[in-house]
Amino acid sequence: MTSDLDRLIGIFKQARQEVAKIIIGQTEVIDQALIVIATRSHALIEGVPGIAKTLLVRTLARVLGCDFGRIQFTPDLMPTDIIGTNVFNLQRNEFVLVKGPVFTSFLLADEINRAPAKTQSALLQAMQERTVTIDREQHGLPDNFTVFATQNPIEHEGTYPLPEAQKDRFMMKIKMDVPNREGELELARRTLGPDAPEESLAAGCVQCVLLESDLATIWEGLQGVTMREQLLNYVVDIVRASRQHESVLVGAGPRATQSLLQASRACAVLAGRDFVTPDDVKAMVLPVLSHRLILRPEYEIEGISIEEVIDRIVQGVEVPR
Repeated sequence: MTSDLDRLIGIFKQARQEVAKIIIGQTEVIDQALIVIATRSHALIEGVPGIAKTLLVRTLARVLGCDFGRIQFTPDLMPTDIIGTNVFNLQRNEFVLVKGPVFTSFLLADEINRAPAKTQSALLQAMQERTVTIDREQHGLPDNFTVFATQNPIEHEGTYPLPEAQKDRFMMKIKMDVPNREGELELARRTLGPDAPEESLAAGCVQCVLLESDLATIWEGLQGVTMREQLLNYVVDIVRASRQHESVLVGAGPRATQSLLQASRACAVLAGRDFVTPDDVKAMVLPVLSHRLILRPEYEIEGISIEEVIDRIVQGVEVPR
């Protein structure tokens, strides 16, 4: 194992420990969020209100030494409210760019499905190219620009479904469930004491494990993770099988193949290895594919879930030895 990979494994371990000081009982969620950051991708976080979705992203930004921005999506939000606009300065007699909140490293798009399609589309170029176009002029965003978009899975009144093109730009969908009884009991104890999660973060109880400028080394370190040709075929076969399954109306595209490969590599590093195993791929299939598949109406009526379909798809593909 190279020294770069050793350092990367150490960074992941430290980041896990620091984030866990604030976010209680969400180990798998923390790991998936770190995978998204390590691969310079974006994530859709789904969970009921009050489950610490915003706190998770704020904590990650603090631990990884990155700027944090937040946009509260509402039906009256306009694209210029996100990317910014040119405003005429009377004193200087010229137009001056007033940058929007998208000019940051970690952007929390809170309740993204509350805004209409015109406003949602303002993020498409930023997520894909890390640039935005304002009055026909392009402006670059940070290399580490990452969008964490949240949505409530229960409340659908007054919401606008995300278009498939936008959902495909999210590497994975992270599902945040309520913590187990022990985790919620720990949260209750800390809430009554001086170390409540929000206060602990504000008081600087978490340490920064690296500088924002060092985030590029994480991406470079992932390139040293070995992935056998058989596993490459395994990933491609799983994604292709999603397009051919009888219960799927629209399957995953080639971008899903790329996301699954990158996520599997990062998953291996989180496990302290410099090589990918079939279990790494299996662990990433559900978060990577769940928001990309559309089931046929007759199967939805029968109550078959996306999770069940993806499990059947994976079982139908031969595991490499």
